[in-house]
Amino acid sequence: MKKKVIRTGGIQLAPSSDRKETVSRAVSLVGLAAEKGACIVCLPQLFSLPWFPARIDESNFSLAEPADGSTVTAMREAALKYGVVIVAPVFEKDGAVELPGQSAVFDGQLGGHADYFNTAFVIGIKGEIIGRYRKVHVPQIPLWEERTYFKAGDLGFPVFKTPFATIGVQLCWDLFFPEGMRVLALEGSEIVFAPTASAFHHSRLKWERALLAAAHSNGLFVFRVNRVGAEGAQEFYGRSFCAGPDGEYRVKPSGSSEGVVLADVDLAEIGAARNVWGFLKERRPAFYKKIAEQTGEDGWLAVEDGGLAIGDGGLAIGDGGLADEAGRRAGKTGRMK
Repeated sequence: MKKKVIRTGGIQLAPSSDRKETVSRAVSLVGLAAEKGACIVCLPQLFSLPWFPARIDESNFSLAEPADGSTVTAMREAALKYGVVIVAPVFEKDGAVELPGQSAVFDGQLGGHADYFNTAFVIGIKGEIIGRYRKVHVPQIPLWEERTYFKAGDLGFPVFKTPFATIGVQLCWDLFFPEGMRVLALEGSEIVFAPTASAFHHSRLKWERALLAAAHSNGLFVFRVNRVGAEGAQEFYGRSFCAGPDGEYRVKPSGSSEGVVLADVDLAEIGAARNVWGFLKERRPAFYKKIAEQTGEDGWLAVEDGGLAIGDGGLAIGDGGLADEAGRRAGKTGRMK
């Protein structure tokens, strides 16, 4: 088997309240990753900002930027300077600005007459925007009040052809929904970058198991890149790592400090792993139609006998489990991430 090894980098970052300073620090770390030989560099979810979705505050919509905003522009300049591909997740504002005197509620979302997304921009070595992925699965749980700010992504699960590898992106909560990763695999993605904002150290193994399993079942590399640092009630713990197409670690989880995590990936391993573990070629799509159906009213999927109910209002589990949205608003919080 002829090897095809490329070096990738993940940036563990603790954002400050000063976006300009945070972005400057991020650019320096991208430069360090490039100096160490990385050709694709990924930043954490919403890397340039403090974790504002921890609470609901309409003023946070002022943090959003268009594609030509200062953060993406700085990353484009860095990509060109260092000759690397950059995956840069930002709070994207797309559309018209709010007009004076108009309601701040539009299409069920605060923030005025624009669309807001949790978006990862993929930037090429010439500083061009190759494309963007908008987070499809948007949670609304305590300290991750994301549906307040972000619409569900409307671009599907695109793959991005770079000079080094074909890549995809899944943002944080997306990782617990296997359909997106499977689409990326079927569309030719070799590496899926997974920028996250995961806090609470006790949940770390859930994330690690999910990503190792996703890498194995789809026969590709998955590089998880997490935030670090204490922000209010949250302690973002880092532990960035890279999983191989056989479901084993290529780089084991890192520590909780700011810095660069490097992962050498041999793209030739993808074909070898898929030859042994033939999950993709043994699929039976004719039997999977139920997966694409919406069950119940208003987007709810209900399970009887004290089971699970999920919908736009939140999450409810019977027999003394998690409270519903109304209970949560009354102060019954839970730490899931």
